[in-house]
Amino acid sequence: MSSSRSSKDPVVPSAQGDGSELDANPAAAPVSLTPDYQLLDVLPRATQPHSITPTTELGSHRLLFNRELSWLDFNWRVLHQARDERVPLLERVRFVSIVASNLDEFFRKRMGGLKRQLAAGVQRRSPDGRTPGEQLRMAREAVLEMNRALSEVWESDLKPKLADVAGVRILNHEDCTAAQQTWLREHFLTNIFPVLTPLAVDPGHPFPFISNLSLSLAVTLKHPGRKTEHFARIKVPTAQGRWIGLPDGSGWIPVEQVIAENASELFRGMKVVGVHAFRITRNADLKRDEEIADDLIEMISDELQERRFAPIVRLEVQPGTPKDVRDLLARELSLRSDDVYEMDGDLDLVSVTQIADMDIPHLKHEPWDPVTPRRLLHEGEVKDRLNMFEILRRGDVMVHHPYESFATTVLRFIEEAAADPDVLAIKQTLYRTSDESPVVKALLKAADAGKQVAVLVEVKARFDEQNNIEWGQKLEQHGVHVTYGLVGLKTHCKTTLVVRREANGLRTYCHIGTGNYHPSTAKLYTDLGILTRSRQTGEDLVNLFHYLTGYAPEQHYKKLIVAPRDMRGHFVECIREEVANQKAHGNGRILAKMNALDDLIIIDELYKASQAGVQIDLIVRGHCRLRPGIPGFSDNIRVISIIGRFLEHSRIYSFGNNGNPRYFIGSADWQRRNLDDRVEVILEIRKKALRARLQRILDFSLEDKASAWELDSEGIYRLRTQPDQENRIYGTHQLFIDRARQRKVVSDPPWDM
Repeated sequence: MSSSRSSKDPVVPSAQGDGSELDANPAAAPVSLTPDYQLLDVLPRATQPHSITPTTELGSHRLLFNRELSWLDFNWRVLHQARDERVPLLERVRFVSIVASNLDEFFRKRMGGLKRQLAAGVQRRSPDGRTPGEQLRMAREAVLEMNRALSEVWESDLKPKLADVAGVRILNHEDCTAAQQTWLREHFLTNIFPVLTPLAVDPGHPFPFISNLSLSLAVTLKHPGRKTEHFARIKVPTAQGRWIGLPDGSGWIPVEQVIAENASELFRGMKVVGVHAFRITRNADLKRDEEIADDLIEMISDELQERRFAPIVRLEVQPGTPKDVRDLLARELSLRSDDVYEMDGDLDLVSVTQIADMDIPHLKHEPWDPVTPRRLLHEGEVKDRLNMFEILRRGDVMVHHPYESFATTVLRFIEEAAADPDVLAIKQTLYRTSDESPVVKALLKAADAGKQVAVLVEVKARFDEQNNIEWGQKLEQHGVHVTYGLVGLKTHCKTTLVVRREANGLRTYCHIGTGNYHPSTAKLYTDLGILTRSRQTGEDLVNLFHYLTGYAPEQHYKKLIVAPRDMRGHFVECIREEVANQKAHGNGRILAKMNALDDLIIIDELYKASQAGVQIDLIVRGHCRLRPGIPGFSDNIRVISIIGRFLEHSRIYSFGNNGNPRYFIGSADWQRRNLDDRVEVILEIRKKALRARLQRILDFSLEDKASAWELDSEGIYRLRTQPDQENRIYGTHQLFIDRARQRKVVSDPPWDM
């Protein structure tokens, strides 16, 4: 994998500090960045691309991967983390939960969207040339294989290892001793029995509503006297946890097994014939969730979008569930046989986070406490320390989460703005935040102090709709000007504007980031942010908020690139400029890091750039429709995906610009929804030191030889491994942790930015 810097060049101190990272000296470099890795082919492939023919031309469906299958390939890479013995044991358990949760979302949104298409009679094919029915069939086959692998790693690998390594057994009820079973019965009668509500199903009791992703028990009964057969459903309560820990700490029992063993207590006078667990997944609500599957739904005409189809898209059952029970459930839930998925073992593996959260430090990653950039450290007496505004007057600060602290950088910026008597106004886009959000508390404090506070709250942020509505109402109660997004657009940009009264007039201070104002995810997601006093950036943000909160659609921006109006055209222009540079100078170069790549126009432009000889490296964590390495089309394009301890979330775009590279960061991926259906913000980074830092991030990511997966033209991902370090992962994430540690001991960088 090539990059713009030779992998053998030493890591040297930068000539100009950026206030948040200083390069280590060559002797202290943690690893040698040479491409001495091997490729390990370990994954099944969901993607089944069409073959390239002599008549294939640009724009052909043969040049694209299927989005649904590419997404499943991403989940295979996540599942590999649960299988990878280099990953600490409890972290592997956590990845089991993540894979299961990802599959839940895939069914709710992607499979649900395809089923809507099928019900509406959509004949139009996907960009890669497949009908909704073909995609559903292929996705089902891939999911069945993934389910088998997920169950195998949990049942046959992780459960035994938990017992052998940690002395923690995941037990079935029949495995327990007589004394343990007695304790479990008493626990059931005291803590579970009172909250259960068995629901009979008969002519006088219709089949009950079953909530999304709920775990249930199907109970078959027989009346001893009348010999009649009956059916009932029990919802498994999980508010106290799915897993019951034995009092001696020797093991965990799934709560549904304890209920099943004691089901006769719920149906006294009846004979319990069988108890079988099942779980359902409902389609995402089209009216509530714009992100359901926007690219799929747009193919359905307005009059057909609400055509009735089964609102439940998946039924999961355990092996041994009798056919008559399966048939009854499928009939009552309006499902076909291919909507039923048999799991080899425990259902609802999302719940194994309870196991992963056990306090066994040596079976987890070494704790990481993000560092504070040296320019922001509180040194000396409080009265002598610089506040954020004085610091930013001396130069911009770039922060890189989770290696650098959100609390002591972005949150501190907002909190100091709320407390500063010279701050007159704070404006922010709030896409997603935490339950007890310190960001919102700071905004409330600012409003209570009489400052003008305006917040755009996105009520369609996936999974956070109710949370955001509640925060919006609370903000309004404190006098904050709250706007709930724009009609037809989701506001996804991450921006904060502070207006401050200073000696020479009003000045603006800004934060523009790639991630949400969420203290918890800032410890788990890799994101970038810029804190700046740039006058032009401030003027642009003023105009952006006028657009977001009022009637001012015709805004013009000097530094910001804003979607949906300008962003796609800007990126297309940048790509075409590299084609021109390649033709004139032979040095066309594109590096881009993002979460997903599916925009057809951008992909077509990248293919044209590759045909012109432009060297293109893409770091795409999730699904990718572009097929790299096709002779004559994309043989100059390389794609990698980095999956590891943290979730790669930052977006960086770099264009060679004839030897004077341009760099951009922001909230948008190269996806159609980001470029067409959302308000997104990208900022060009022009400070020399900050540009150098972005280049290092890209270089280190491209040179990762432990957690990077290389994608080939047939859709196969191969993991890079280090032959000499088979028992540990030293990839990008650990490299940045080590560099952050090193920065704590080097001298302060110069202020001249």
